[in-house]
Amino acid sequence: MTIIIVMAARQSFTLVYAREVIAHLSAIERKHHSLIRSKIEEQLLHEPNVEAENRKMLLIPNAISATWEIRFGPNNQFRVFYEVDRDSREVNILAIGIKRGNRLTIGQEEIEL
Repeated sequence: MTIIIVMAARQSFTLVYAREVIAHLSAIERKHHSLIRSKIEEQLLHEPNVEAENRKMLLIPNAISATWEIRFGPNNQFRVFYEVDRDSREVNILAIGIKRGNRLTIGQEEIEL
């Protein structure tokens, strides 16, 4: 007797970057750009609205107007803020920044936490 298990392929989301993200990335050392790109794809192409160890729903209003955040990199210093549109299956990436201690910098601007 042969048992065949068929697993449904996970449907991908489309990543949509806000125009401002280019400026945010220019404030981050270029050597980190490939890590940032790979983590965004790894974390957000499938199930971007499911909490995980480094992926959280934001519960308080913030200056970025994002409802989700992922954190990664050396000392978990990188932050990606985003929104999920389930109907259109899009992840709208609104901001990318660096958090050191209690200071978050996005582009050239320090964001109040």
